[in-house]
Amino acid sequence: MPQSVKRTPKSKYDVVLIGCGIMSATLATLLHEFNPNLEIAIFERLGRFAKESTAAWNNAGTGHSAFCELNYTPEKADGSIDISKAESIAEQFEVSKQFWSYLISKGYVSNPKEFINSCPHMSLVFGEKDAEFLRKRHAKMTQSVLFSQMQFSNDHEKLNEWIPLVMSKRNKSEVLAATKMDLGTDVNFGSLTRKMTRHLTEDSSVEIFLYHEVKDIDPKKDGTWEMKVKDRINRQKHEVDADFVFIGAGGYALPLLESSDIKESEGYGGFPVSGQWLVSHNPELVEKHQAKVYTQATVDAPPMSVPHLDLRIIDGKKALLFGPFAGFSTKFLKEGSYLDLPESVNTKNIRSLFGAWWHNIPLTKYLIQQVAMTKSQRMQHLREFIKDAKEEDWELKIAGQRVQVIKKDEKDGGKLEFGTEVVVNKKGTIASLLGASPGASTAVYAMLDVLEKCFPAQMKGEWREKLLEIVPSYGQKLAQNPELTEKIRSYTKEKLELEY
Repeated sequence: MPQSVKRTPKSKYDVVLIGCGIMSATLATLLHEFNPNLEIAIFERLGRFAKESTAAWNNAGTGHSAFCELNYTPEKADGSIDISKAESIAEQFEVSKQFWSYLISKGYVSNPKEFINSCPHMSLVFGEKDAEFLRKRHAKMTQSVLFSQMQFSNDHEKLNEWIPLVMSKRNKSEVLAATKMDLGTDVNFGSLTRKMTRHLTEDSSVEIFLYHEVKDIDPKKDGTWEMKVKDRINRQKHEVDADFVFIGAGGYALPLLESSDIKESEGYGGFPVSGQWLVSHNPELVEKHQAKVYTQATVDAPPMSVPHLDLRIIDGKKALLFGPFAGFSTKFLKEGSYLDLPESVNTKNIRSLFGAWWHNIPLTKYLIQQVAMTKSQRMQHLREFIKDAKEEDWELKIAGQRVQVIKKDEKDGGKLEFGTEVVVNKKGTIASLLGASPGASTAVYAMLDVLEKCFPAQMKGEWREKLLEIVPSYGQKLAQNPELTEKIRSYTKEKLELEY
């Protein structure tokens, strides 16, 4: 353990961050760059950084840049394709790449290949109707500078070049179509987070406390926050005050946000969904599949359950991952408690929870079916991608626990959200990140959003120059600026040693 991972917290800090995954590591790094004199503490309940949602096998590792996720480009009633969400997410990922490039250029992190690698992103569809949708989508997306390099093909020969494992043993008459973006990446967010926290512990004044769990957050009369912090090793309790608190505790963000009693937290609930992957380390299979391939979700399946067959590069080793298969647990974290869900229900959110459940009964049925699946049944789904997939080549791995946001809704009582959401109080002294996808990929954008809402004067004033050094495109729309897009992508490609 690095020397600067602390044992006993002080009674007061300028900033306290709860949880040490990609979000808190990103926010702590940004704040320290903007003002090195800030007294910052991070409390992590586990004994290692990035062990929950950020851990490599707990997410798909897709640099979610909207190159392949079909649910980001819905078809409207008039038949046109709406790419606005895809453009927005693509821009957010470009912000992440700029921040990581800055870390490399400053020498804060090294060896980018240990956390990011080039990996083509593909969308694959089956049948005439979906092939026509994909063609229309490609025509629309390539009008945007962000997706201008996207390729389309429905030719078996070309598809065999792109995805030989998927095309093996396919009937020549079968209709398939795919798009391919060579700019795609595979990201190990766990490795990246540990590199960032190593820099924070060794080269900054940020104090990090492992095995320390924040149990409660209370407002004080002077506008600051008091936290009850439990040292899980020594079984001691500490009271810690802070001017600003960020809750980046994954699934545990919700109960902590509720404990703060801020008005903005009212009506929020959480719906936990776990996942499983089929994973293969067979080098022969890996050699034949060098891409991330997403297809469309089945009817009633939630957006995070879109089937995909991905190349993963973790700790220098390549593997294939297929899924996700949804699971259900009442835990809010993989290493949480089965009481997490029942204990999160209160008088302020029960209407939201019931409304969301009532209007998502098909989702409940879908989850029950998924949980009941055997490995053989999961293999049948895989065989839609790989015709001759053998059970002995694949093992089942448990993925991370996600808590989808349930919000108040005047009409339905409550509705289920599948994105990420930043909740901030009126004074901008406490912020929390709720939700899941696209999550880690857009962490930098999300944390800049937190800073804009909580430190508006500094972001427009004294921090502005440093901000533009970290994210040169800040405040500009890449989609409207082909020259800037080219410049930014060339810069990040060089710094991150990408090979597209």
